Amino acid sequence: MLSSTCRYAIKAVIYIGTNSIQNQKIGIKKISAELDIPSPFLGKILQSLAKHKILTSIKGPNGGFGMGKKPEDIRLIEIVEIIDGIDNYNKCIIGVKECKENEDQCSLHSRYAPLRAEIKKIFEIETIADLVSENYSGKKKIFL
Repeated sequence: MLSSTCRYAIKAVIYIGTNSIQNQKIGIKKISAELDIPSPFLGKILQSLAKHKILTSIKGPNGGFGMGKKPEDIRLIEIVEIIDGIDNYNKCIIGVKECKENEDQCSLHSRYAPLRAEIKKIFEIETIADLVSENYSGKKKIFL
């Protein structure tokens, strides 16, 4: 459901939320090394998130990326919408032009639509703060 770019974006925001202390910026090289994401690719992703105010970005030797919003104010759906868009949660899984509720539907619609709606609901509810706190508490392992 998510592109690798979107998965990297979510992982990077969780990482920055977990590791940023009092508005301290984290350099792209450190984030890239820790998450094993190529630096130029990660830079484009993070700049896009900074453009949309999810992150902040400062250039220069003491620059880097930090949180642009409080982690509790960032829902996963915001990141998904910025990176992938939300068309995947509205269109037919196999690409039938007209596949809508109570109309001409593809053969997978009745099985796929509820799952798609549930995944979208999770992304609308879950915040970066939720995932950061699970990472802090050791409940879940987000970074290897």
